[in-house]
Amino acid sequence: MRVRGATLVLLLATAAIVGMAPYVGPPLDPETGSFVWWQLRVPRVVMAALVGGTLSSVGAAYQLVFQNPLATPSTIGTSAGAVLGVLAAVVAGAPSTSANLPWLTLAAFAGALATTVIVAGLAAYGRARMHDILLAGIAVSLAAGAVGTALESVADVGQRFTVSQWSLGHLPQVGYRGVAILLPFLAVAWIGLLVELRALHALTGGEDVAQTQGVDVPRARAVTLGAGAVGVAACVAWCGPIGFVGLIVPHVVRLAGARSPRVLVPLSLVAGMGFLVSCDLVARLVVPGHELPVGVVTAALGAPALLLLLAWPAARRGR
Repeated sequence: MRVRGATLVLLLATAAIVGMAPYVGPPLDPETGSFVWWQLRVPRVVMAALVGGTLSSVGAAYQLVFQNPLATPSTIGTSAGAVLGVLAAVVAGAPSTSANLPWLTLAAFAGALATTVIVAGLAAYGRARMHDILLAGIAVSLAAGAVGTALESVADVGQRFTVSQWSLGHLPQVGYRGVAILLPFLAVAWIGLLVELRALHALTGGEDVAQTQGVDVPRARAVTLGAGAVGVAACVAWCGPIGFVGLIVPHVVRLAGARSPRVLVPLSLVAGMGFLVSCDLVARLVVPGHELPVGVVTAALGAPALLLLLAWPAARRGR
């Protein structure tokens, strides 16, 4: 009953936040109101919902795969690879667009997938244990960061500024082009995670128990990590790194009583939509006349939220 009630509350809260978000902002001028509403506000809310849902559901799935509550969508090096791709493109002096796409977006997507393929390939290896895959993700992230630091050292001031602005995370959209570009990749991620819910449920008892239940563990790991990486790579490539969403939201959903992966992953997807839309509203309103990058807001809210989430169970145990 508690899970059903919490699920209903999260669904209603997300629907209310997403539905009301386009109305928040300065009054619309009659002459430009239609353009601002349909080409600026609504696409931005849709993008925030898609990205937030993807990051949070992938975070929940990765925490189940790694059996580690601190796992995030960037655990296997996706974000580090995206940053490295952007640095490489900027330092190389890549053109602004290619095939009608920003070069930074293409470079970030390529870098994110390149680092992820290494870890996902190891996950598909039957003899690899989860701690080996986790260590591989950390190693790939550190290696990408080291190469990125080397590239940054030879970049000029303008190039560094370009990369730093991109790395703050952003959601502004003009029209629905970004939504149309991301949707196929996000669909792959969502379908891949939902297909593996049974395997993720079995993995909660450990890999040996999952194998006795007929789960092909290497395949389940590879599909989950690969599908999640496709979605996260697309989100990071288009919007830049947006941290803490994939870490915080699954913990909140668990506190609401959703423990089973069959509930945790889909509910994290829904809750992540409402969370990132809410953070974007804060980014738009907290400083009058200015707009903060949404990645700054998620980090500012996520760090104390994580501390509270860690302290809450300990406080309850102490009673």
